[in-house]
Amino acid sequence: QVQLVESGGGLVQAGGSLRLSCAASGRTFSSYAMGWFRQAPGKEREFVADISSRGARTDYTESVKGRFTISRDNAKNTVYLQMNSLTPEDTAVYVCAAMTLYGLRRGDYWGQGTQVTVSS
Repeated sequence: QVQLVESGGGLVQAGGSLRLSCAASGRTFSSYAMGWFRQAPGKEREFVADISSRGARTDYTESVKGRFTISRDNAKNTVYLQMNSLTPEDTAVYVCAAMTLYGLRRGDYWGQGTQVTVSS
């Protein structure tokens, strides 16, 4: 099992940037694909981005392509989400997930989430 703790959320103006981090416990971090999801008020949770276990492959939802970058450091058991050119539509709770299979956009272990608020 993997335990995940997100950090880096906050309040930012439109056009600004934030970098989210997700620290994982356990020695098996490098065997998992990792992903970021988000849930806005009154909406269902949606996939944002994921990265394969060794970081060779990444995938993004269309609305964040070119603005967000997912990366990982297996030596630090950490996955990141660099978010640039933020808009109010990006406001949500961002949740990190460990995924046993890359490409399915399905998390198996979840963090608690970190709030991102983008003001106009």
